Amino acid sequence: MTRKINVAIVGMGFGAEFIPIYQRHPHTVMYAICQRNKAHLDEVGDKFGVAKRYTDFAELLADPNVDAVHINSPIDDHAWMSIDALKAGKHVASTVPMARTIEECRQVVEAQRASGKKYTMMETTVFTREYLFVKELYEKGALGRIQFVRAAHHQEMAAGTWPKYWPGMPPMHYATHCVGPCLGLTGKRAEWVSCLGSGRVDDKYARRYGSPFAIESTHIKLKDSDVHAEITRSLYNTAREYIESFDVYGSLRSFEWQQLAADEPVIFTGEDGKRVPVPDYARLLPEPIQRFTTKGVYDLESETHMSFIQGAGHGGSHPHLVNEFITSIVEDRDPFPNAAQSANWTCVGICAHDSALRGGEIVRLPEFTL
Repeated sequence: MTRKINVAIVGMGFGAEFIPIYQRHPHTVMYAICQRNKAHLDEVGDKFGVAKRYTDFAELLADPNVDAVHINSPIDDHAWMSIDALKAGKHVASTVPMARTIEECRQVVEAQRASGKKYTMMETTVFTREYLFVKELYEKGALGRIQFVRAAHHQEMAAGTWPKYWPGMPPMHYATHCVGPCLGLTGKRAEWVSCLGSGRVDDKYARRYGSPFAIESTHIKLKDSDVHAEITRSLYNTAREYIESFDVYGSLRSFEWQQLAADEPVIFTGEDGKRVPVPDYARLLPEPIQRFTTKGVYDLESETHMSFIQGAGHGGSHPHLVNEFITSIVEDRDPFPNAAQSANWTCVGICAHDSALRGGEIVRLPEFTL
């Protein structure tokens, strides 16, 4: 690339958190924002000084100046927006999950291959401080041989007010936060899954999607590997502080994620365990966006408190997500995760819920994800 990449962000809820990062990234121009609600669109645009604004996604895609689209819309919009953007010749980054169905995942993968553009699913957990710490330990040989990986994502959503598609959603239909680190660290794809549902949610939740389970727990067979993974997910009627956790057990050392937000993770050497501080990985980023890995930043230039930019539950991942997407375009390489990987990670959850409804029957991942 000989010029900066013009980025458009779609969705001004969670999506607005990425605006200052793109504004400061050395390879991007924060070119446009898109939101159906014009009043909110203008509020965000005025706050961050983004002049180009769209209330219609099709009009945004018709703008030849848009190079890349970052999608932060509701879940049901992820697939069709990604497909339309790829067909319009735009690079695409989408928040999780890639899609709601296997067929939609297939269509996104096919659209990416036909377009030749970059696609990545912006999975936060594989760019958190904790994950980057474990990844560094593994790459340095400190863990030894990986023996087993597991992850969990618990969130009690019954007490909150959520968009209409959330109540009663099968737990595994939003599982990439625990699938991603297991498959990302091992570098493997899921070959098949077996899942059991446990407990029961209130009838008002169970009726919505025909999903009775309070918790779904899945075993994942990794392709071409002697390591297997286990993931657990809950959404309703299960008492638990919010957690996206990841544990890896090695022949030399093992890592277990903190169980309370105020704790530090634990490293085990043999049977001896100790809590360890996780370092900041801002050094992996271009200097202008390193500030966004830190909680509680006050930006003197804009006189804006930036603590919301980092994302309290996302472990400093936001600038790393942006940098991975943009540098994949600049360097003309596959982003991590690429389209097929993103489909594999998403389809693990879809196939797992199908397995749970069938009493734990093995369900194989579709070929296009392998």
